[in-house]
Amino acid sequence: MTLFSVEGKTVVVTGGSRGIGKMIASGFVAAGATVYISSRKAAEVEKTAAELGCVAVPADLSTPEGIETLVSAVTAREHRLDVLVNNAGATWGAPLEEYPEHAFDKLWGINVKGVFYLTQRFLPLLRAAASADDPARVINIGSVDGLRVPIVENYAYSAAKAGVHMLTRHLAHTLASEFITVNAIAPGPFESKMMAYALDDPQMRATIETHVPLGRIGRPDDMAGAAIFLSSRAGAYLTGALIPVDGGISTT
Repeated sequence: MTLFSVEGKTVVVTGGSRGIGKMIASGFVAAGATVYISSRKAAEVEKTAAELGCVAVPADLSTPEGIETLVSAVTAREHRLDVLVNNAGATWGAPLEEYPEHAFDKLWGINVKGVFYLTQRFLPLLRAAASADDPARVINIGSVDGLRVPIVENYAYSAAKAGVHMLTRHLAHTLASEFITVNAIAPGPFESKMMAYALDDPQMRATIETHVPLGRIGRPDDMAGAAIFLSSRAGAYLTGALIPVDGGISTT
């Protein structure tokens, strides 16, 4: 196998029907992996799976029942899981004085609890794939908004994504002895439903681009490349790492 190959690996990408999840899933499919994608909306995830050539599993991962649906579907077909990409998430913006309590409940449930309990439930398949030379991989999708104070009022989102980053480090510490690596990617601005409110407005899009040191919005290959690197032999010695894929927003 070449240094960056993921050919033949089995991969699960949550929230894989659109946006960043779809970018990652598409990259893995093109690289020769067997890919499962999940999303709450059945019609949407099945359409994307047919387009990419992967397997759709409709599931609401903010609930225990949804987590069990996805784990059972993959377990019925696979005896090991090489890569779990925890991408499913939600956001919420509102002025400080109007920010609702249920926003914190919703975002904590899917952005943090969902990541933890799905990883927990997939441990048997991850352990079956793990070895010292080629660890099993967990990749959590955080956010640049969990690294620095956002310019928008998305309090529950930034807090939850910061939680994802620390959860990543904690799980990495616990699972290292079992040859399961746990890393996080913190995306900046990418084309997605979460960013549509801003990127669909030409003036706002131009403003965002001026705040990115590299001067542009992220592209699908930027996101897929980071995930494939972490999943390949090239990324086998990384765990507990937080990789900003943000054009330099958080680091320069």
